[in-house]
Amino acid sequence: MQTHTATSTTQAHRLSTEEAAARLKIKPQTLRAALCRDGHYLGARPIKSANRFLLWPADQIERLAAGEVAV
Repeated sequence: MQTHTATSTTQAHRLSTEEAAARLKIKPQTLRAALCRDGHYLGARPIKSANRFLLWPADQIERLAAGEVAV
């Protein structure tokens, strides 16, 4: 019997707003406010998952945390 994991490859490389904020050492509301105001946070744009949560691209968040450009 085979079991399948529910995690898709797209979601495996995404972070929740809380995880992204923790990695960037900012408050989650800072990410949400920038998204609402500018449509992105320093160039990083999340996708909205089926359950209405935001999923941020992990590679872009890692670049921002390292002081690089998100794009």
